[in-house]
Amino acid sequence: MHDLWFGAFLSPEAEGRDRLLRQVTLADRLGLDLIGIQDHPYQAGFLDTWTLLSAVAGRTERIRLVPDVVNLPLRPPSVLARAAASLDLLSGGRVELGLGAGAFWDAIAAMGGRRLSPAESIEALAEAITVLRALWTPGDPVVFEGNHYRLGGARPGPFPAHPIGIWIGAIKRRMLELTGRMGDGWLPSSFYSPPEAVAAQVKVLDAAAADSGRDPAEIRKIYNIGGTFSPLPGTGFLDGPAALWGEQLTELVFEVGMTGFVLAPGLEAEHDLRTFAQEVAPAVREAVARERGRPAPEPAERPVTLTDLDEAGRPRAPKHDPAELTPEQRRLGRHLVEVHDGYRHEMRQVQDAVEQVAAGRLDAAALRSAINRLAARQNHWTLGTYCATFCRLLTVHHTIEDEGVLPALLERDSALAPVIKKLEQEHEVIAELLARLDEACVELLRSPARIDRVRQRADRLAAVLSSHFAYEEEELVEPIARLGVRI
Repeated sequence: MHDLWFGAFLSPEAEGRDRLLRQVTLADRLGLDLIGIQDHPYQAGFLDTWTLLSAVAGRTERIRLVPDVVNLPLRPPSVLARAAASLDLLSGGRVELGLGAGAFWDAIAAMGGRRLSPAESIEALAEAITVLRALWTPGDPVVFEGNHYRLGGARPGPFPAHPIGIWIGAIKRRMLELTGRMGDGWLPSSFYSPPEAVAAQVKVLDAAAADSGRDPAEIRKIYNIGGTFSPLPGTGFLDGPAALWGEQLTELVFEVGMTGFVLAPGLEAEHDLRTFAQEVAPAVREAVARERGRPAPEPAERPVTLTDLDEAGRPRAPKHDPAELTPEQRRLGRHLVEVHDGYRHEMRQVQDAVEQVAAGRLDAAALRSAINRLAARQNHWTLGTYCATFCRLLTVHHTIEDEGVLPALLERDSALAPVIKKLEQEHEVIAELLARLDEACVELLRSPARIDRVRQRADRLAAVLSSHFAYEEEELVEPIARLGVRI
């Protein structure tokens, strides 16, 4: 039985690329399972899907990447096999492949693609699936003679990092039957197949799978969905509060066997993604686990990477000549670096202590004592208490900046506004990391096997702090000195 997956279905609009990439990193940080990107190569205003997915792979750590779905008439399957396998290798096994037989034939023909009849397009899709799997399978050069695609001794490879699932976007009977016979997954969309239509389509798909000797439950059923979050229930599908969404999606799991949902967010995209990931997905998972008599799954570790800081998008303030600063002004500026250096030093010692525990050279009690000395500078009884104290100390540091230093700088030099806004946003990212480290330290007290999670979260905090401190010093040391702001 498949785990439930939840994802984001994002539009590859070229003009909105910065917003799109923010949504990508947010989806990864929120712990969503996959990102689906539609593929319409004939759309002049869209980014190329494969190029975009490659960029997305570089900005994310764990989320799966899915063309949702590939326009096969404009993507030769032999080349598509190489592209998908390459991206799967480069992303650490995070690619699944959504396939479509083709649509919008005038636009396809305008791009040089062949115009096919419905029957021909389905036949071509079946051949393409055969070609893809042959080129992903080690063995002799592949010879294939189809009506639409041919291989004259093509060598298989490169081989994916994991078995790439072929998920088919199907609506009508013949496509559903093909999915039942050959597909690893099914990708309907609520925009074309509302829940009442899906119920009938599933019967066709499952019957075709059974007739082919397959267990219908082996086929993933991933539903692209759209809706509206609102305080009060509306009259349509997915129109109302998150609790209503949870009930309706849970019903689809049990009624038609859905194993995943991919949300196309609305105008309030970031709010929709957060609500979907933090309220709807947990509610569905818990309801399904409860019905099946299983414990609710533990939430996946939500990765926080340096992309959360959006380093490339950091604004820069106008620079002034530091040679004009007096010694007293320089001392004021250096004080920020000295404060940061204290935290850098303590962070390194914390990481060293964690590694000693992991290697068995230091027991948990000694680690608690060591860390207490490092950051709290007083005797604490537990590692959990230390974590709370450590987090509080760094939070106080940022609060002092947010409520004192940064407003003082902004009042005296309005040109610093973009930098100050960015620093405040980064403080929020760090606050989330601090909370996670605190949680991990408390968990370690109950289960020593959790040391890897403490290490992971401490390392992430260290990396983000290092980047943040460097940016803050580069942008604020000179203004603090020049404007005479005391920390």
